[in-house]
Amino acid sequence: MDLSTNYLGLKLKNPIVPSSSPISRKMSGLRQMEDAGASAIVLYSLFEEQITLESQTLNNYLTQGVESFPEALSYFPEASAYASGPDEYVEHIQKAKSTLGIPIIASLNGVSTGGWIKYAKNIEQAGADALELNIYYLPTDPTLSGSEVEQIYVDILTDVKEAINIPVAMKLSPYFSSLANLAQRLTDAGAGSLVLFNRFYQPDLDIENLEVIPHLLLSTSAELRLPLRWIAILYGRIEADLALTTGIHTVEDVLKGLMAGAAATMMASELLRNGVGRIGEILIDLERWLTEYEYESITQLQGSLSQINCSEPAAFERANYMRVLSSFAPDYQWRTGTLGVVPGGG
Repeated sequence: MDLSTNYLGLKLKNPIVPSSSPISRKMSGLRQMEDAGASAIVLYSLFEEQITLESQTLNNYLTQGVESFPEALSYFPEASAYASGPDEYVEHIQKAKSTLGIPIIASLNGVSTGGWIKYAKNIEQAGADALELNIYYLPTDPTLSGSEVEQIYVDILTDVKEAINIPVAMKLSPYFSSLANLAQRLTDAGAGSLVLFNRFYQPDLDIENLEVIPHLLLSTSAELRLPLRWIAILYGRIEADLALTTGIHTVEDVLKGLMAGAAATMMASELLRNGVGRIGEILIDLERWLTEYEYESITQLQGSLSQINCSEPAAFERANYMRVLSSFAPDYQWRTGTLGVVPGGG
């Protein structure tokens, strides 16, 4: 059975790629994922704020005491004293590449260029096989138009592509007025892949202490439907590869992603919840399913349920929307105010 797939110009032995998560922070975690069958790994993200912090820290070291007297120069720390997150990240890539036999995809998370460019170069030099740009941006400025927000994404990609030669993936959120148009613009700007979708983690409110508190929930298979729809729409219409992330937990989720048109199916929550051994279990189930339904390779089913043969996807989506709403037939008990489903009504 040929489970291989092509993603970002890389030949992967199967479509299961662990996405960015804390598991990849240690070499032991990386080795465990490779041993379990991962075909490539997206490393944990280096945040723009870490790069900014390093620059500020360096500036403080170099300016402290300069207004006192010449001997202050002797107080400057050794260069190693201000090595921080970004440098450690590059070293982690080097160690991973020297230890593992599968592709390593680095991840940068932020909303601007600047220091990103320098570390994109460092990441390439460290040996990363590709770079994923994870632009986590919630526009809150009411004067900022949708087109200006989209241009931020295009500008970041353009600047990074001009600086490095390794493939670049763009990890996006679904919240754009015309996602298909942005997908085409990013592809034209050089994106090798679109990773759909980034999850926005919604904070909660502490009403006793009047504080905003972080609130992280791991994904479920129910969240698969949104990226699944857009991958099915975009497959064959843009030249970039498509990766499905968010909601991959079972072999059925993997199959749905591939049939929609994904070249890679990425998971993190399932591994965090049930361990990296799930990779091997899903691969066994995948090969069993393909054998049962007489497939010889992944490429045979990739995109088989996409909308590439639909001349007007928008009309198809509208028809599906109407069908979903009309298929539900509740029996509302007006007197009791309860909602029940008509027996035999589906």
